[in-house]
Amino acid sequence: MADVIFFDLDGTLVDHRSAVMETIGQIVQAAPNATAPPEELVTLWWTLEARHMREYLAGQCSFAEHHRRRLRSFLPMLGEPVPESPGLLDAWIAERYLTAFEESWRCYPDVQPCLETLKRLPRGPRLAVLTNGDPEQQRAKLARFGLLEYFEAVLTPTELGAAKPVAYATACRRMRTDPAQAVNVGDMLESDVNAAALAGLTGIWLDRGIDFVTGGPSPTADETVLRIERLTDLPDHLSRTNA
Repeated sequence: MADVIFFDLDGTLVDHRSAVMETIGQIVQAAPNATAPPEELVTLWWTLEARHMREYLAGQCSFAEHHRRRLRSFLPMLGEPVPESPGLLDAWIAERYLTAFEESWRCYPDVQPCLETLKRLPRGPRLAVLTNGDPEQQRAKLARFGLLEYFEAVLTPTELGAAKPVAYATACRRMRTDPAQAVNVGDMLESDVNAAALAGLTGIWLDRGIDFVTGGPSPTADETVLRIERLTDLPDHLSRTNA
């Protein structure tokens, strides 16, 4: 059995994409002066999130600033003026986006049963969350669904000084384990599985049947990739792998 299992968070434990789409969909439907159809605006927001999140992860801006950058590009398309004050941008995000976004968080139904099974295993692995998200927001998600108690650590770029995929080696050192004794489980084939394998960990792909980035069908994986369709398949998969 592995010494440590790292779990990705968004798309693995919590349905981040659906929460974003639901929230921004509500906003654009209520925008009387929007300059594009709702579906185009929802797609634009998702694109801006990816672009400016990369800037945050690269250390080019703070988490709050990555929200502001999104909004500066998005508000003109929404038909609204762009405030010059960072404080007013922050207020828009807090009042019109984050409140509804947090209400839209949903934990996948296979998460807690999987964690409970792993918890009951004799000499079972230690569990940690390894996520590129903001530490405060990610811990709030875990707390909302009663998941914090299952994890020895919640590791983000703030704690590790780097984001995935660079963070895998640092995360193993933080957990006092060798990469060869660590497993990383996530929904992103490249960053959660292939990159983890390159760092010496065992990557397991949680294929939920959707591409997290595009919303289309799952990507095609090499036949050597370890793949599960539900987190509840993970304990048995680990037992077979270590048999």
